[in-house]
This record gives sequence, structure tokens and C-alpha cells, in this order.
Amino acid sequence: MAEKTRAYAARVDILAPTERVWAALTTTEALQRWMSPDSRIKAQQGGSLLANLDRRKAFSAHVDVFDPPRRVRLVHLHPDDLPLFDGAIVDDVLIEARSTDTIVRVLGSGFPRAAEFGDFYMRRQLGWRQALARLKVYLEKRLDQQPAINPANK
Repeated sequence: MAEKTRAYAARVDILAPTERVWAALTTTEALQRWMSPDSRIKAQQGGSLLANLDRRKAFSAHVDVFDPPRRVRLVHLHPDDLPLFDGAIVDDVLIEARSTDTIVRVLGSGFPRAAEFGDFYMRRQLGWRQALARLKVYLEKRLDQQPAINPANK
């Protein structure tokens, strides 16, 4: 019998065109500015993502689906500090263009209900909510259109 899992959904509406939202989600330079400085992405099907949503612990994921500029599905590599389980933890990032804004949804699924995964699940869910809030500010304040500040030059 399959193990029961948990899921979450997060959403943000961003006053920016879909092309800028897509670029912010799929380029290493942009991810390093709004998500975390150690972020890296190989934005293609079969690619990879290294990121840090909650600024506490980085995660690695395989890019399972890459459908520009609408969808990226991330299959997470198993966290070293958690027990093995049958299944996969997945984040599906969906982008919907509207006339004046862009909706970004993150649908996370496959989190085991076992107690050992409780903190991990909560941190991932909260991490996406915080990251999407940072993405909104990054794009609506047009920080993606300004040169990056190099801390060494301050």
C-alpha cells in the first residue's frame, strides 16, 4: 500500500510580464539575486537546480519538465538527513500570463506524513512563500533591470 503524503500550494500575482518572470526563475544570475547567492540552475529538461528557499539549507533538484515560459517541474534529490522513503518530492512551478500581471503557482507534493518529515515539510512550504514574496519585490521594483551590486566594490 502506498504511503500517504502531504502537499501544499503557494501563489503570487506579480505586476510584470511573463518573460521577465520566466527569466527570473530560470537564469542563475537572477536566482542569485532574489532567491539565494548560491543558487544555480541548468534550465533545460534533464537539467538541475541548486537553491536555498529558506536561507537555512540548500536543496538540489532534477528539472523533470521544462516548458518555457509556462512550467518547470522539479524532482528533489533525497535529503541526506532524512530517512529513505518510496516516492518523490516534487515542486511544480506554473506560470500563467494575464493581461496586466503574471501568476506564479508552486504546487509541492510527495512529502511523507512521517513525523521525521514534519519540519522539512513546513520549512519547504514557508520557504516557497517567502521566496515568492522576494520574487514579487524583485520584479515589481524592477531590480532585474538594474545592474547587480558587487559587494566587493562597496
